[in-house]
Amino acid sequence: MSVRNTLAKYTPCDVSDALAAFGLKNGGFIPNLVQRSPIGNKPNAGASTAVGPAYTVLYAPKSDPRPAVKQSYIDEIPKNSMLVMAVSEELQQTGAPYVKVNNALYGGLMSTRANYREAAGSVILGRVRDLAEHNDLKYPVWSYGVGTTAGQPVVKVVGINVPVSVKVAGIDGGEETIRVLPNDIVVADENGIVRIPIDHQEGPEADISLDKVLEYIPKRVDADTHVSEDIKNGKPAAESQKFWRGKI
Repeated sequence: MSVRNTLAKYTPCDVSDALAAFGLKNGGFIPNLVQRSPIGNKPNAGASTAVGPAYTVLYAPKSDPRPAVKQSYIDEIPKNSMLVMAVSEELQQTGAPYVKVNNALYGGLMSTRANYREAAGSVILGRVRDLAEHNDLKYPVWSYGVGTTAGQPVVKVVGINVPVSVKVAGIDGGEETIRVLPNDIVVADENGIVRIPIDHQEGPEADISLDKVLEYIPKRVDADTHVSEDIKNGKPAAESQKFWRGKI
């Protein structure tokens, strides 16, 4: 069974439990994203979880010295991939609405093309528009917010399949950065977005083994299924969790 098909049987919560067990304190979670349309497209084959390797797109202000890329990112989106679109760090903020760009980065025509090319879904770290079109396609989209105006007047694409950074608030009130690399595995549903780091060279992400994550997930799910049954039968939660999770 492929990695995509294996992960599609689980939720992002299950994946986060595994990543946390192997040292990622945030469980790979990318916060503040909201699901805007259902998971009903062909690549996800009736699953309630969308899964795919990250295909990244980076936007920057029109004033950025980097040239706009000439190719159309949406016309090259790979089959089964998860589009991850971000803005450059100076356009991000850790509090709502999380970006300084009020224009939408992504719209219905983009989902129409992505759906035709059988992409798995789109994760937009910014605003989207044309909600009815995404919903009609049953093509899954997540975003920080919504808008009405296209992005072209204020931003441009400066990178395709490049590392992107996501600023998030740290637990101590500071700022943290989540890095998403091309081909990181993105797992998404109504609970939110989790990325499994692949081939990262620094930080705790460098120690993550996909094989170990895939081995851990079903064991943890099985353990928590037993815990749930115990709780329903009156056993204290802490006692049951210690017993069953201790077997993993």
